Amino acid sequence: MALGGGTWLTQNKVLPGSYINFTSAARATAVLSDRGIATMPLELDWGVDGDIFTVETSEFQKESMKIFGYDYTADEMKPLRELFANIRKAYFFKLNEGGVKASNDFAEARYTGIRGNEIRIVIEKNEEFVESENEVYDVSTLMGTKIVDTQKSVMSAADLQANDYVIFKAGAKLEETASTPLTGGTNGTVQNAAYQTYLDKIESYNFNVMGCASVDDTVKGLFAAFTKRLREEHGVKFQTVLFRYEKADFEGVISVENGLVGADTDSSAVYWVTGAEAGCTVNKSLTNRTYTGEYNINAAYKQTQLEKAIGAGKLIFHKVGDDICILKDINTFVTFTKEKTKDFANNQVMRVLDQIGNDVAAMFNTQYLGKVQNNKTGQISFWGDIVKYHEQLQKLQAIENFESEDITVEQGDTKVDVTAGVVVQPVSAMEKLYMSVVVA
Repeated sequence: MALGGGTWLTQNKVLPGSYINFTSAARATAVLSDRGIATMPLELDWGVDGDIFTVETSEFQKESMKIFGYDYTADEMKPLRELFANIRKAYFFKLNEGGVKASNDFAEARYTGIRGNEIRIVIEKNEEFVESENEVYDVSTLMGTKIVDTQKSVMSAADLQANDYVIFKAGAKLEETASTPLTGGTNGTVQNAAYQTYLDKIESYNFNVMGCASVDDTVKGLFAAFTKRLREEHGVKFQTVLFRYEKADFEGVISVENGLVGADTDSSAVYWVTGAEAGCTVNKSLTNRTYTGEYNINAAYKQTQLEKAIGAGKLIFHKVGDDICILKDINTFVTFTKEKTKDFANNQVMRVLDQIGNDVAAMFNTQYLGKVQNNKTGQISFWGDIVKYHEQLQKLQAIENFESEDITVEQGDTKVDVTAGVVVQPVSAMEKLYMSVVVA
């Protein structure tokens, strides 16, 4: 991280940046950033090797074949359709390593993976130059039965331009072929070390929710530790969705309890929940949100099981009539204290707090750090922007009872330090009705 961030106990930080604490109060030009950005590591049959790649929702719908090797409607794309149903952008990383690129005499696949074996090269003589002394060809690339690229009037392989699927071999001798497939493509394997590589690479990106569908407790523990470190030491506010990892006991980790009907240990529900949490706006909750995906989620739980799940910090789907719905939008935090009450287990509250933390830090880092003098005038300016920001949140009904006096900005222990105090009351969606009926 280029700028410092995280929580503070004493004003002893070295790096310039934003250090923000969130605690529960004792009880007896600011821009509100958009949500909808997710990230996940994936095991893929095709795609960018060894690096993070970005996919917009519109790209996934229109260019799924180019990016992932399958048409948008293919069964292999079901997990990603679940994810993209509620987000606008995602960052991905291909986990499998040691794969081989498919190839033939004319070309090599752009990426490793078994989908490269579905690529074919078709070379035909160009009809306009049949009588020519020189042989002129039309060269087409097919993925399965779909033509994805055609280059006409080519005299040699050196004239061919690489496309989204293959890189042509400049020294190849062109000759007519009805269909020459690429062969030898393999996926490689997924080792636990690949998850660490992904986390190292994704650390510098900004996103709302990270998802990991691994069922390996070692991997899940790695993701939970990564989330806690970035939230608490670097001030990067996001949540991570894991499968059956309620033992994280941390507001940054969401544990999905449900498997699938007939496959109880299948973690596929993680994809939809990751997207739904990332796309949920700051003034909304996923409590009672109807599942709209394609999987047959196992929601056969008794009332007592649902009650225990809530107490254990599990996000669980249950059956409501013919619908499958999220029982309560919670994270794994269950060890409540005076400093962190049960409010921190509520994901809607966490969305508000994370939004404030990320947006105020971005405001300070881009508009004030190194640019505005740390005097009364500069402090009042910063105070005014924070007030305007919270007024936006109140208009959205994300917070309530906000007054400008709830914000304080003053000089810290040294001439370069600024301290800000913020008191907020996040709003939560209605969840329980207690009604008394009096019969006269």
